[in-house]
Amino acid sequence: MKQLLVLALSLSCITALGQLKPKAKCPDLYVDVLNGTVNNQKPNYGWAEIKESIPCYTTATEEGKCGPVIIYKDKNVTFYTKRHYIEIGPKFVGKFSIPILGTKRGSLFKSLGNPKMKDDLWDAYDTQYGILILHYDVKGPAGKVNLIQISTESTDSIQLCE
Repeated sequence: MKQLLVLALSLSCITALGQLKPKAKCPDLYVDVLNGTVNNQKPNYGWAEIKESIPCYTTATEEGKCGPVIIYKDKNVTFYTKRHYIEIGPKFVGKFSIPILGTKRGSLFKSLGNPKMKDDLWDAYDTQYGILILHYDVKGPAGKVNLIQISTESTDSIQLCE
């Protein structure tokens, strides 16, 4: 009887150790350019809230030279939670409310209006939520958008991480 009980307990322990645990499913990322969100998460939302809402991050650290960050390397998206901005890189995996990546400079007037500030390599647009910064590649004067920064800050208060 003791042997049967020991055998039963051993088998239950072995099967408990061998359980497969699925990886957190990452929802498709959706950038709403006019509302300034990624999957309904705004740049000024908290670190823990974003991690919970979009759980498939590659790296999440509360300490670093740029403050707390959440990186989705396979999606090419980074949340800078203390600095209140989201950075979307050229290899972004997801969808946009307005297709922006790869768009020629000056072609977004109907959607975004005139930029508030301009430089050789970027334009900054005032939005209802703060600021939208579009960075352009260096291929000629009419480059294409290759980096997007969405922030709840203004052009006067934003602090980008270098």
